[in-house]
Amino acid sequence: MKKNKRKEVEIFNLSFLDVISCGFGAIILLLVISKISQPLVVAGNTIELNNELTELQAQLIKTQQKIQMAQSRLDSSQENLSQLSARLKKSKHLMSTINGEIKDSRQNLQTQKIIKQKMAQAKQKLTEQMRLLQKNKVVINKQNTIGGISVNSDYIIFIIDTSRSMHNFAWSMVRKKMQEILAIHPDVKGIQVLNDMGKYMFSQYAGRWIIDTPARRRAILKHLNSWEPFSNSSPKEGISTAIRQFYAADKQISIFILGDDFSSGSIQSVINTVDKLNHSNRSGIKRVRINAVGFPVFFNHPGSEMNLARFAALMRKLAENNNGSFVGLTQLTQLQ
Repeated sequence: MKKNKRKEVEIFNLSFLDVISCGFGAIILLLVISKISQPLVVAGNTIELNNELTELQAQLIKTQQKIQMAQSRLDSSQENLSQLSARLKKSKHLMSTINGEIKDSRQNLQTQKIIKQKMAQAKQKLTEQMRLLQKNKVVINKQNTIGGISVNSDYIIFIIDTSRSMHNFAWSMVRKKMQEILAIHPDVKGIQVLNDMGKYMFSQYAGRWIIDTPARRRAILKHLNSWEPFSNSSPKEGISTAIRQFYAADKQISIFILGDDFSSGSIQSVINTVDKLNHSNRSGIKRVRINAVGFPVFFNHPGSEMNLARFAALMRKLAENNNGSFVGLTQLTQLQ
Protein backbone atom coordinates (compact mmCIF):
# COMPACT_ATOMS: atom_id res chain seq x y z
CA MET A 1 0.00 0.00 0.00
CA LYS A 2 2.75 2.49 0.71
CA LYS A 3 4.22 1.69 -2.68
CA ASN A 4 1.06 2.86 -4.55
CA LYS A 5 0.85 6.22 -2.78
CA ARG A 6 4.37 7.04 -3.90
CA LYS A 7 3.36 6.60 -7.54
CA GLU A 8 0.41 9.05 -7.30
CA VAL A 9 2.68 11.72 -5.88
CA GLU A 10 5.00 11.41 -8.82
CA ILE A 11 2.27 12.27 -11.36
CA PHE A 12 2.32 16.03 -10.36
CA ASN A 13 5.95 16.54 -11.15
CA LEU A 14 7.96 19.31 -12.87
CA SER A 15 6.92 18.21 -16.39
CA PHE A 16 3.28 18.85 -15.58
CA LEU A 17 4.04 22.31 -14.41
CA ASP A 18 5.99 23.01 -17.58
CA VAL A 19 3.02 22.02 -19.68
CA ILE A 20 0.72 24.29 -17.73
CA SER A 21 3.17 27.18 -18.05
CA CYS A 22 3.45 26.70 -21.80
CA GLY A 23 -0.32 26.73 -22.15
CA PHE A 24 -0.63 30.03 -20.31
CA GLY A 25 2.18 31.43 -22.40
CA ALA A 26 0.42 30.46 -25.62
CA ILE A 27 -2.79 32.18 -24.52
CA ILE A 28 -0.88 35.33 -23.67
CA LEU A 29 0.86 35.24 -27.08
CA LEU A 30 -2.49 34.96 -28.86
CA LEU A 31 -3.81 37.97 -26.96
CA VAL A 32 -0.73 39.99 -27.92
CA ILE A 33 -1.04 39.05 -31.62
CA SER A 34 -4.76 39.97 -31.58
CA LYS A 35 -4.06 43.43 -30.14
CA ILE A 36 -1.37 44.14 -32.74
CA SER A 37 -3.54 43.21 -35.78
CA GLN A 38 -6.72 45.05 -34.57
CA PRO A 39 -5.73 48.59 -35.84
CA LEU A 40 -5.05 47.22 -39.32
CA VAL A 41 -8.52 45.66 -39.44
CA VAL A 42 -10.17 48.89 -38.22
CA ALA A 43 -8.27 50.92 -40.82
CA GLY A 44 -9.42 48.59 -43.59
CA ASN A 45 -13.02 48.79 -42.41
CA THR A 46 -12.81 52.62 -42.29
CA ILE A 47 -11.64 52.81 -45.93
CA GLU A 48 -14.45 50.53 -47.05
CA LEU A 49 -17.02 52.57 -45.10
CA ASN A 50 -15.70 55.82 -46.60
CA ASN A 51 -16.00 54.40 -50.09
CA GLU A 52 -19.55 53.26 -49.40
CA LEU A 53 -20.37 56.70 -47.95
CA THR A 54 -19.00 58.41 -51.07
CA GLU A 55 -21.13 56.18 -53.29
CA LEU A 56 -24.19 56.79 -51.16
CA GLN A 57 -23.60 60.56 -51.32
CA ALA A 58 -23.29 60.41 -55.11
CA GLN A 59 -26.51 58.38 -55.29
CA LEU A 60 -28.19 60.90 -52.97
CA ILE A 61 -27.19 63.78 -55.28
CA LYS A 62 -28.53 61.92 -58.32
CA THR A 63 -31.72 61.12 -56.46
CA GLN A 64 -32.17 64.76 -55.44
CA GLN A 65 -31.64 65.87 -59.06
CA LYS A 66 -34.24 63.37 -60.22
CA ILE A 67 -36.62 64.65 -57.54
CA GLN A 68 -36.07 68.26 -58.70
CA MET A 69 -36.68 67.31 -62.32
CA ALA A 70 -39.82 65.42 -61.35
CA GLN A 71 -40.99 68.41 -59.27
CA SER A 72 -40.35 70.74 -62.22
CA ARG A 73 -42.36 68.50 -64.52
CA LEU A 74 -45.09 68.32 -61.92
CA ASP A 75 -45.21 72.14 -61.62
CA SER A 76 -45.31 72.46 -65.42
CA SER A 77 -48.09 69.89 -65.61
CA GLN A 78 -50.06 71.71 -62.93
CA GLU A 79 -49.64 75.02 -64.78
CA ASN A 80 -50.77 73.41 -68.04
CA LEU A 81 -53.71 71.88 -66.20
CA SER A 82 -54.62 75.30 -64.81
CA GLN A 83 -54.43 76.86 -68.28
CA LEU A 84 -56.50 74.07 -69.77
CA SER A 85 -59.06 74.50 -67.00
CA ALA A 86 -59.25 78.25 -67.71
CA ARG A 87 -59.63 77.58 -71.44
CA LEU A 88 -62.31 75.02 -70.76
CA LYS A 89 -64.17 77.48 -68.56
CA LYS A 90 -63.87 80.19 -71.19
CA SER A 91 -65.00 77.78 -73.90
CA LYS A 92 -68.01 76.78 -71.83
CA HIS A 93 -68.90 80.45 -71.29
CA LEU A 94 -68.47 81.16 -75.01
CA MET A 95 -70.56 78.16 -75.89
CA SER A 96 -73.25 79.31 -73.49
CA THR A 97 -73.21 82.77 -75.06
CA ILE A 98 -73.37 81.33 -78.58
CA ASN A 99 -76.25 79.07 -77.58
CA GLY A 100 -78.06 82.08 -76.15
CA GLU A 101 -77.49 84.07 -79.33
CA ILE A 102 -78.66 81.15 -81.45
CA LYS A 103 -81.77 80.91 -79.31
CA ASP A 104 -82.43 84.65 -79.62
CA SER A 105 -81.79 84.50 -83.36
CA ARG A 106 -84.26 81.68 -83.76
CA GLN A 107 -86.83 83.61 -81.75
CA ASN A 108 -86.30 86.75 -83.84
CA LEU A 109 -86.12 84.97 -87.19
CA GLN A 110 -89.86 84.90 -87.69
CA THR A 111 -90.16 88.56 -86.67
CA GLN A 112 -87.45 89.57 -89.14
CA LYS A 113 -89.15 87.63 -91.92
CA ILE A 114 -92.41 89.43 -91.22
CA ILE A 115 -90.67 92.82 -91.15
CA LYS A 116 -88.84 92.07 -94.39
CA GLN A 117 -92.09 91.03 -96.05
CA LYS A 118 -93.87 94.18 -94.91
CA MET A 119 -90.94 96.34 -96.03
CA ALA A 120 -91.02 94.72 -99.47
CA GLN A 121 -94.73 95.45 -99.69
CA ALA A 122 -94.17 99.04 -98.56
CA LYS A 123 -91.33 99.42 -101.07
CA GLN A 124 -93.59 98.30 -103.90
CA LYS A 125 -96.38 100.60 -102.77
CA LEU A 126 -94.07 103.61 -102.41
CA THR A 127 -92.54 102.94 -105.82
CA GLU A 128 -95.96 102.99 -107.44
CA GLN A 129 -96.88 106.21 -105.61
CA MET A 130 -93.66 107.96 -106.59
CA ARG A 131 -94.05 106.92 -110.22
CA LEU A 132 -97.54 108.38 -110.14
CA LEU A 133 -96.19 111.63 -108.69
CA GLN A 134 -93.50 111.79 -111.38
CA LYS A 135 -96.08 111.17 -114.06
CA ASN A 136 -98.45 113.83 -112.82
CA LYS A 137 -95.61 116.19 -111.80
CA VAL A 138 -95.73 118.03 -108.47
CA VAL A 139 -98.96 119.64 -107.39
CA ILE A 140 -99.28 122.25 -104.64
CA ASN A 141 -102.48 121.82 -102.62
CA LYS A 142 -104.45 124.11 -100.41
CA GLN A 143 -102.47 123.19 -97.32
CA ASN A 144 -99.24 124.52 -98.92
CA THR A 145 -97.66 121.07 -99.19
CA ILE A 146 -95.76 119.29 -101.93
CA GLY A 147 -95.84 115.52 -101.80
CA GLY A 148 -97.06 115.79 -98.21
CA ILE A 149 -94.22 118.12 -97.15
CA SER A 150 -95.16 121.57 -95.88
CA VAL A 151 -93.57 124.48 -97.72
CA ASN A 152 -94.89 127.37 -95.63
CA SER A 153 -91.76 127.80 -93.48
CA ASP A 154 -89.55 130.89 -93.55
CA TYR A 155 -86.58 129.08 -91.98
CA ILE A 156 -85.31 125.58 -92.73
CA ILE A 157 -82.76 123.40 -90.96
CA PHE A 158 -81.16 120.30 -92.45
CA ILE A 159 -80.08 117.55 -90.02
CA ILE A 160 -78.03 115.04 -92.01
CA ASP A 161 -76.77 111.60 -90.99
CA THR A 162 -73.06 111.78 -91.93
CA SER A 163 -72.31 108.13 -91.16
CA ARG A 164 -70.10 105.97 -93.36
CA SER A 165 -73.06 104.09 -94.84
CA MET A 166 -74.67 107.35 -95.98
CA HIS A 167 -71.44 108.62 -97.54
CA ASN A 168 -70.68 105.34 -99.27
CA PHE A 169 -74.10 104.59 -100.71
CA ALA A 170 -76.47 107.56 -100.57
CA TRP A 171 -74.47 110.79 -100.71
CA SER A 172 -75.28 111.74 -104.31
CA MET A 173 -78.98 111.20 -103.54
CA VAL A 174 -78.65 113.29 -100.36
CA ARG A 175 -77.35 116.17 -102.46
CA LYS A 176 -80.20 115.67 -104.93
CA LYS A 177 -82.88 115.71 -102.21
CA MET A 178 -81.39 118.82 -100.60
CA GLN A 179 -81.60 120.55 -103.99
CA GLU A 180 -85.24 119.52 -104.28
CA ILE A 181 -86.11 120.71 -100.78
CA LEU A 182 -84.39 124.04 -101.42
CA ALA A 183 -86.23 124.28 -104.73
CA ILE A 184 -89.64 124.00 -103.05
CA HIS A 185 -88.49 126.72 -100.62
CA PRO A 186 -87.34 129.30 -103.17
CA ASP A 187 -87.50 132.25 -100.80
CA VAL A 188 -86.65 131.67 -97.13
CA LYS A 189 -85.13 134.02 -94.60
CA GLY A 190 -82.59 131.64 -93.08
CA ILE A 191 -80.95 128.25 -93.57
CA GLN A 192 -78.86 126.02 -91.33
CA VAL A 193 -77.11 122.65 -91.83
CA LEU A 194 -76.14 120.33 -88.95
CA ASN A 195 -75.27 116.67 -88.80
CA ASP A 196 -77.14 114.24 -86.57
CA MET A 197 -74.68 114.94 -83.72
CA GLY A 198 -75.42 118.70 -83.81
CA LYS A 199 -72.17 119.57 -85.63
CA TYR A 200 -72.54 122.69 -87.81
CA MET A 201 -71.50 122.55 -91.45
CA PHE A 202 -70.17 126.13 -91.13
CA SER A 203 -68.75 126.74 -87.67
CA GLN A 204 -68.70 130.52 -88.20
CA TYR A 205 -72.52 130.39 -88.34
CA ALA A 206 -72.97 128.25 -85.23
CA GLY A 207 -76.08 129.34 -83.34
CA ARG A 208 -77.23 131.84 -85.98
CA TRP A 209 -79.02 131.77 -89.30
CA ILE A 210 -77.30 131.70 -92.69
CA ILE A 211 -78.91 134.36 -94.89
CA ASP A 212 -80.47 132.69 -97.92
CA THR A 213 -78.83 133.65 -101.21
CA PRO A 214 -78.14 131.68 -104.41
CA ALA A 215 -74.40 131.85 -103.67
CA ARG A 216 -74.90 130.50 -100.17
CA ARG A 217 -77.04 127.65 -101.47
CA ARG A 218 -74.31 126.73 -103.96
CA ALA A 219 -71.72 126.89 -101.16
CA ILE A 220 -73.80 124.52 -99.00
CA LEU A 221 -74.16 121.96 -101.78
CA LYS A 222 -70.47 122.22 -102.68
CA HIS A 223 -69.28 121.84 -99.09
CA LEU A 224 -71.60 118.86 -98.67
CA ASN A 225 -69.34 116.82 -100.98
CA SER A 226 -66.46 116.76 -98.47
CA TRP A 227 -68.37 117.22 -95.22
CA GLU A 228 -67.96 114.11 -93.06
CA PRO A 229 -68.05 114.76 -89.29
CA PHE A 230 -68.48 111.90 -86.83
CA SER A 231 -71.98 110.42 -86.65
CA ASN A 232 -73.72 107.94 -84.34
CA SER A 233 -76.73 107.57 -86.69
CA SER A 234 -79.11 109.08 -84.14
CA PRO A 235 -80.75 112.49 -84.80
CA LYS A 236 -81.39 113.12 -81.11
CA GLU A 237 -78.49 115.54 -80.60
CA GLY A 238 -79.07 117.37 -83.88
CA ILE A 239 -82.77 117.94 -83.22
CA SER A 240 -82.10 119.07 -79.65
CA THR A 241 -79.46 121.59 -80.81
CA ALA A 242 -81.72 122.93 -83.56
CA ILE A 243 -84.74 123.48 -81.33
CA ARG A 244 -82.82 124.94 -78.40
CA GLN A 245 -80.79 127.41 -80.47
CA PHE A 246 -83.20 128.47 -83.22
CA TYR A 247 -86.75 128.32 -81.93
CA ALA A 248 -88.51 131.68 -81.82
CA ALA A 249 -92.21 132.33 -81.38
CA ASP A 250 -92.28 134.71 -84.35
CA LYS A 251 -90.60 132.30 -86.80
CA GLN A 252 -91.96 129.40 -88.84
CA ILE A 253 -89.22 126.77 -88.80
CA SER A 254 -89.02 123.37 -90.49
CA ILE A 255 -86.45 120.69 -89.78
CA PHE A 256 -85.56 118.14 -92.47
CA ILE A 257 -83.89 114.96 -91.21
CA LEU A 258 -82.00 112.94 -93.83
CA GLY A 259 -80.80 109.48 -92.76
CA ASP A 260 -80.72 105.75 -93.45
CA ASP A 261 -80.85 103.82 -90.17
CA PHE A 262 -81.18 103.96 -86.39
CA SER A 263 -78.77 101.32 -85.15
CA SER A 264 -78.64 101.95 -81.39
CA GLY A 265 -80.49 103.69 -78.62
CA SER A 266 -84.12 103.82 -77.62
CA ILE A 267 -86.77 105.07 -80.05
CA GLN A 268 -88.96 106.16 -77.16
CA SER A 269 -86.07 108.07 -75.56
CA VAL A 270 -85.63 110.17 -78.72
CA ILE A 271 -89.37 110.79 -78.97
CA ASN A 272 -89.59 111.83 -75.31
CA THR A 273 -86.63 114.19 -75.63
CA VAL A 274 -88.10 115.91 -78.69
CA ASP A 275 -91.54 116.16 -77.04
CA LYS A 276 -90.01 117.94 -74.02
CA LEU A 277 -88.22 120.48 -76.23
CA ASN A 278 -90.75 121.04 -78.99
CA HIS A 279 -93.76 122.29 -77.04
CA SER A 280 -97.03 123.32 -78.63
CA ASN A 281 -98.21 126.93 -78.55
CA ARG A 282 -101.66 128.07 -77.47
CA SER A 283 -103.06 127.10 -80.86
CA GLY A 284 -101.74 123.57 -80.47
CA ILE A 285 -99.03 124.08 -83.09
CA LYS A 286 -95.56 122.76 -82.36
CA ARG A 287 -92.63 125.16 -82.05
CA VAL A 288 -90.83 123.49 -84.95
CA ARG A 289 -92.14 121.30 -87.78
CA ILE A 290 -90.15 118.08 -88.24
CA ASN A 291 -89.96 116.31 -91.60
CA ALA A 292 -87.82 113.31 -92.53
CA VAL A 293 -86.48 111.58 -95.62
CA GLY A 294 -85.33 107.96 -95.36
CA PHE A 295 -82.72 106.53 -97.72
CA PRO A 296 -82.96 102.78 -98.54
CA VAL A 297 -79.28 102.01 -98.03
CA PHE A 298 -79.98 98.79 -96.14
CA PHE A 299 -82.71 97.34 -98.34
CA ASN A 300 -80.18 94.95 -99.88
CA HIS A 301 -78.10 94.30 -96.75
CA PRO A 302 -79.34 91.10 -95.04
CA GLY A 303 -79.26 91.41 -91.27
CA SER A 304 -79.71 95.19 -91.27
CA GLU A 305 -83.46 95.24 -91.91
CA MET A 306 -84.15 95.84 -88.22
CA ASN A 307 -82.09 99.07 -88.16
CA LEU A 308 -83.93 100.31 -91.23
CA ALA A 309 -87.29 99.45 -89.69
CA ARG A 310 -86.31 101.23 -86.46
CA PHE A 311 -85.35 104.37 -88.39
CA ALA A 312 -88.64 104.33 -90.30
CA ALA A 313 -90.63 103.87 -87.09
CA LEU A 314 -88.77 106.73 -85.35
CA MET A 315 -89.10 109.16 -88.27
CA ARG A 316 -92.76 108.35 -88.80
CA LYS A 317 -93.53 109.03 -85.12
CA LEU A 318 -91.46 112.24 -85.00
CA ALA A 319 -93.21 113.55 -88.11
CA GLU A 320 -96.61 112.60 -86.73
CA ASN A 321 -95.98 114.25 -83.35
CA ASN A 322 -94.46 117.42 -84.82
CA ASN A 323 -96.81 118.35 -87.71
CA GLY A 324 -94.44 117.04 -90.38
CA SER A 325 -94.12 114.31 -92.99
CA PHE A 326 -91.94 111.26 -93.46
CA VAL A 327 -90.95 110.19 -96.96
CA GLY A 328 -89.24 106.81 -97.38
CA LEU A 329 -87.31 106.50 -100.64
CA THR A 330 -87.35 103.13 -102.37
CA GLN A 331 -84.15 103.36 -104.42
CA LEU A 332 -80.88 105.28 -104.43
CA THR A 333 -81.22 106.57 -107.99
CA GLN A 334 -83.58 109.20 -109.27
CA LEU A 335 -86.78 107.80 -110.76
CA GLN A 336 -87.28 108.66 -114.42
